[in-house]
Amino acid sequence: MAPKFVVAEIMDLFALHGAEDYDGEPVSQASHMMQCALIAEVETGDADLVVAGLLHDIGHLLKQEPHTETMYGFGVVNHELLGGAYLRARGFSPRVCSIVENHVAAKRYLVAKDEDYRRKLSPASLVTLQWQGGAMGANEARLFEQLPFFNDIIAVRRWDELGKDTMVLVPPPTYFEPVILQHLMRQEYLYASNY
Repeated sequence: MAPKFVVAEIMDLFALHGAEDYDGEPVSQASHMMQCALIAEVETGDADLVVAGLLHDIGHLLKQEPHTETMYGFGVVNHELLGGAYLRARGFSPRVCSIVENHVAAKRYLVAKDEDYRRKLSPASLVTLQWQGGAMGANEARLFEQLPFFNDIIAVRRWDELGKDTMVLVPPPTYFEPVILQHLMRQEYLYASNY
């Protein structure tokens, strides 16, 4: 699929489902995702992290995909895997896809490793933590630390928890169209140059 059509499809998902509640949190799906992207933009200026921050919860917007199961008002079960597969099929980078696929595991990791992080989880995030397997065990945590892009995954997870501020004014999703398009065009170029 051509990059501009992927961007249009993503904007359609935001238009269809972005205004919905963010799974028991005080902000909408779109506001949460855009807050994460804005934090990434301010803290790093790294375009891949901005894209990953914006799209980390895209699996929640894929409500019409076959075999989606919900957590009874707390979003889509395995939304991270649905989102990662969706993005990979549309040409996003391995870095962005890995961050999206592992941001739920990162919550489980941080709960196991950082008591301060656990104390700051919202009530809704604590509920979903149970659906997601609870805190990681020691062996699972050691393996998780070996993942490529580990530091990026952890950074996006921390921004995920911060992106729930009802006082933040976010731009429309179209604000991020250029960064998504540039990311996809860069991936298309890298793919073509390898063949």
